[in-house]
Amino acid sequence: MRIYSRKDVDKKALKGARIAIVGYGSQGRAHALNLKDSGYDVVVGARKGGDSWKQARKDGLAVAEPAKAVVGASLVSLLTPDLAQPAVYAEIAPAMGKGAALLFAHGFNIHFKQIKPRKDIDVVLIAPKGPGGLVRRQYEQGRGVPCLIAVAQDATGKAHAKALAYADGIGGTRGGVLETTFAEETETDLFGEQAVLCGGATELVVKGFETLVEAGYQPEVAYYECLHELKLIVDLLHEGGLAKMHKYISETAKYGDLVSGPRVVNKATKKEMKAILTDIQQGKFARAWIKENKTGRKKYNKMMKADLTHPIEKVGAKLRARMPWLEDNR
Repeated sequence: MRIYSRKDVDKKALKGARIAIVGYGSQGRAHALNLKDSGYDVVVGARKGGDSWKQARKDGLAVAEPAKAVVGASLVSLLTPDLAQPAVYAEIAPAMGKGAALLFAHGFNIHFKQIKPRKDIDVVLIAPKGPGGLVRRQYEQGRGVPCLIAVAQDATGKAHAKALAYADGIGGTRGGVLETTFAEETETDLFGEQAVLCGGATELVVKGFETLVEAGYQPEVAYYECLHELKLIVDLLHEGGLAKMHKYISETAKYGDLVSGPRVVNKATKKEMKAILTDIQQGKFARAWIKENKTGRKKYNKMMKADLTHPIEKVGAKLRARMPWLEDNR
């Protein structure tokens, strides 16, 4: 294992370089603003007249259409949504200079071979382990979200140095930059989202809410208990792992944790987790997601509608309206 910090950065790797940020969503905006504040020459690639174009200009950044933005750029960061990237790469590739670096924040399209980069460019990965809003906030506070670094193609012999300099520019070296591979980043990221962070956590919350409501308890009480209080536990885990959580919860909560947790998340759950990981490793999930997009996202839209119209959302909206300060964290 190798973790890099600021002292490991080659300051010359991107000195005087122009960096093109193609895509101005959550990660794109954070990367562009952090890099600009770190002294880099940044240009944003976006569709002319679109919301991203307008926001980038409002933020004081240079903006151009993608194929023009990458001209003369030493590093091109492709931060559009995963399934839009192949078409965007096809558009910008002819305009990228020989020896330029193509950077991703997620390895999906390289690992699953949806993009096959030119042989004369570097292909690297800098993946912040947090959403774009946090990447920006942490940077402004003098902190940094940890990042993963990987090199898929080193045409210049300087790919790693460029990527690490980029990570430093967005604040990643403050939190540490961990060496990985495109395969490891992609597969673990997809697994984490599906089995734990998004799919696993939200389903646990919803099923807990349903269990209490179906037993006759007030929906509002069920919401507070199963969703609202989750942030307290997540913050403790984030700050100090299991040890800090156990330090700050009651003895009764500790005992309940130890005897009941394994009843909910058990061997059967882990078996399903392994099956999910196998689907990811074998490309089954990627193929299904790509196909879903090509066929109009009908199944996706149906599932999303069911998620967003669940009773927990209606109860939550009413209760959150009484806590306007929650909006401050967005």
